[in-house]
Amino acid sequence: MIEDSNQPNSGRLNLASESGEEFTKADEVNGLVYFTPPSGWGVLGLQEIYNFRELIWTLAARDLKVRYRQTAIGVIWAILQPLAMMTIFTVMFRLMGRVPVEEGVPYVVAVLCGLLPWQLFASTLNSASGSLVEHQNLIAKVYFPRAVLPIASMAGGIVDFTIGFSLLALAMMWYGVAPTWAMLLIPAFILLTLVASLAAGLWLSALNAIYRDIGYVVPFVLQVGFFLSPVVYETDALIPPEYRLIYSLNPMVGVIDGLRWAALGHTPPAIGSMLVSLGCLLLVLLGGMAYFRQVERHLADRI
Repeated sequence: MIEDSNQPNSGRLNLASESGEEFTKADEVNGLVYFTPPSGWGVLGLQEIYNFRELIWTLAARDLKVRYRQTAIGVIWAILQPLAMMTIFTVMFRLMGRVPVEEGVPYVVAVLCGLLPWQLFASTLNSASGSLVEHQNLIAKVYFPRAVLPIASMAGGIVDFTIGFSLLALAMMWYGVAPTWAMLLIPAFILLTLVASLAAGLWLSALNAIYRDIGYVVPFVLQVGFFLSPVVYETDALIPPEYRLIYSLNPMVGVIDGLRWAALGHTPPAIGSMLVSLGCLLLVLLGGMAYFRQVERHLADRI
């Protein structure tokens, strides 16, 4: 909670959490508290972001309330979008006479295993990349960790994914896909999808705050990334073996291949390719956290 206690008796601006904890990263001069922006190339202050968890929940709840306002069918869009995409690609590949998945795997189920995490990634990344610009008036007025904004903006995509996942569950029951022990790993790969979108979102939100061109680049990057990730095909069914390690430099390759394997329980992804993808994801995350912290120092002046 942000508390303005600049009253005649105290004469200071105070920032406190719900628990009453005061943030002391500041200097006090003549009764006024000046908050010092973070310096250096260190990673984000995770403890400080956690202290502002109430603000994250407030912003996320507000975004959810306006997300489907004035829509006729509301959250049903979360099902219609993957259903329409699944139908289009199923018809298209059947007309082409080749279904790019492992033999014996229902294509409808396989493509949903790719579409749902990709749409979660694309939706949360798109929201996160514009979050700082959208809240520039708030940034200019009060102090809070700016990373709160891209984190809070991811709530809508998570709700859509949760609703859309029911479509995958129905498809698996319809095609008789039996659950295996690997399904226990589905939450881990969903979490990795969110980490990937946050990693890219930190980079793009900070860049978009300085260069508005990024707002035009993000939709194009997502369109290209859709076909460079195993969303509507399986890696082993389409990518030649000699190119798979290079292909795995895309962090979403390991995430989608992993989630598809966890849901279907068929041939697991190669360990080498998975490690390459997860290693790249870690590098993007650490780089995004460091760059965001660096830009955060001057954000209120440049946005």
